[in-house]
Amino acid sequence: MTILRKLSGFRTFALLSSVVLLAGIVGIGVTLKTTVDYLLYWDATASAESWARYVAENVADIEDIADGEQPSAESMKFFIRTQQIRNVFGFEIINLYGNVQLASDGSKISSIGGAIHDETAARVAKLDRPIIAVKEGIPPLRPRNYSEAYLPVVIDGRPRAVVVAYVDLTDQHDHFRSAFLIAAVALCLLSGAGVSIPTIAWHRRTKEKQRADQRIQFLARHDALTGLANRNLLIENMDMAFATLPLRGNSIAIHFIDLDHFKGINDSLGHDAGDFLLKTAAERLCAVTRLSDEVARFGGDEFVVLQSDVIDKEEAEKFALRLVAALAKPVQFNEHEINASVSLGFALAPADGSNSERLLKCADLALYQAKADGRNCVRGFLPEMDATLRARIELEKTIRNAVNHDNFELYYQPIFEIVDRRLIGFEALIRLRAEDGSLLPPLLFMPVAEELHLIDKIGAWVLREACRTAATWPKHLTVAVNVSVAQFEAGGISKIVAAALEETGLEPNRLELEITESLLLGDNESVMTELYTLKATGVRIVMDDFGTGYSSLSYLWRFPFDKIKIDQSFMLGLDRSGRDAETIVKTIIALGRELHMRVTVEGVETAKQVSFLDEVKGDQAQGFFFGRPVASFDVAAVILSDFQRSRMEPTQLAGSDAKLRLIK
Repeated sequence: MTILRKLSGFRTFALLSSVVLLAGIVGIGVTLKTTVDYLLYWDATASAESWARYVAENVADIEDIADGEQPSAESMKFFIRTQQIRNVFGFEIINLYGNVQLASDGSKISSIGGAIHDETAARVAKLDRPIIAVKEGIPPLRPRNYSEAYLPVVIDGRPRAVVVAYVDLTDQHDHFRSAFLIAAVALCLLSGAGVSIPTIAWHRRTKEKQRADQRIQFLARHDALTGLANRNLLIENMDMAFATLPLRGNSIAIHFIDLDHFKGINDSLGHDAGDFLLKTAAERLCAVTRLSDEVARFGGDEFVVLQSDVIDKEEAEKFALRLVAALAKPVQFNEHEINASVSLGFALAPADGSNSERLLKCADLALYQAKADGRNCVRGFLPEMDATLRARIELEKTIRNAVNHDNFELYYQPIFEIVDRRLIGFEALIRLRAEDGSLLPPLLFMPVAEELHLIDKIGAWVLREACRTAATWPKHLTVAVNVSVAQFEAGGISKIVAAALEETGLEPNRLELEITESLLLGDNESVMTELYTLKATGVRIVMDDFGTGYSSLSYLWRFPFDKIKIDQSFMLGLDRSGRDAETIVKTIIALGRELHMRVTVEGVETAKQVSFLDEVKGDQAQGFFFGRPVASFDVAAVILSDFQRSRMEPTQLAGSDAKLRLIK
């Protein structure tokens, strides 16, 4: 119906355009005739007036001729001569009463003697002004186009006679008509182009808009990469399935699918390989499902299949195993063979959930269980998972409430210079309290916050709060804040940092932004641009968890980091593997020194570890040995303790390391 309306609209527009064009052509024709007649009139006027002056100047007895006397020999010669010049093909000399005295038809001159009366000539003599008319004649009696001009002959300021001149305008008419006809044709062509070009452009634009609208409508309900239904369309279909569920009698099942270790495939083979794997997975899912089933992509490496008309849980599990088997087959990408395993969780309605949101949550929990059981397996939702579901829903509620009301807290862990045990700053660490007042581990709530797409909002709050708190510290102390990949993907991180610094008044060189190599894996130019923008403001950029990724070393020459933070796993390894961990830490410290980058060692908890860092002349340390994370109101005590230690005598200071944790 919409297409028919648009087609009808186009026809109406085309018809109106044709009418406008036709009206324009008629208007141009009328304008052409009017313009030609106008030009002929003025040409005739000019010719007639010129001829009348010529007669008055050369016929001395013009007044006598008008009184009925015969023209003199000189005047007769003049009249004969005028018949041979210009385009005057006839003339008459009339007295002031309108009586014709002398007339010429172009071939002979006749004396009329007042036998013919011309009322027009009498009116011209009375009004003392010319009367000129452009007429059409019938050859050979008259030219095709000519003018009839009555002109008073004025001598010494008063009219003496009336001269009628008949001027042939055929050539002028043809000349004017040809010139203006060409102009009219050009104008018609331009008018036609002026109408047709917008019409064609409108038609094309309408078609393009129709295609764009269709594409927008498609993308609003489908995944751009695979063409599968997206979350919105799947939930619509689930709602419809729930509405008709009592009529059908059978169950429906939701299968939540996750490609195992997809990030590693992206990192090792590139995003093209990842996209190819996703599209292949989509094709395989569509190939093993029925037309009545719905396959959707939820984003990332997650797929969801809505299975209709399910008899029982056993049938749903068989269907799930068939899906996993189809996806587990190797995928050939260029010269690489990709072997991707699959984890799947499923849930049935109405047994496990009576609405779309509940059923998806149950299937998601079953998927989490499959991942927890080692991946590459299928798990169905069990009633005992319901407690986990309620806990998850409660955690999501707590996180959202914290985001909306700034209920997060920041704890600050001290960072010390190793050589003199001097406090140089703190790292801001986010905390969240449960309803019972206990602190929830970041490893518990941060992954959930990331799934809820709230990391960028939380990160912005952490930046502002950390800067606000650090602005109250002594000027030599810095604050380190972790910045996530999600914050860079959200865009404008440099503006957020600049706003936080301006709002709190913290000096840029006192803020350290810690990033992990996962931010740089995509080799994204926009990320590097943001990093350079941040560094240009004076903010320090730190490579966090150094040594735990795939290619940390390659990033040190790509970007001038201010500091490297050695992951705490190396300190654990120092106690377990001994020399291997020592060698790696020594190498990283030496590398940082050569690159003019400070090196901070995380996870320092024992005196043995501190002794080792003293031996290798490490730069900075952070860990429970030097101090646990404390709330913002306890930071002052840590700063005061450091101030007191700095005033100790060297002999006192030498024995203070053993008491350092007690002081903190």
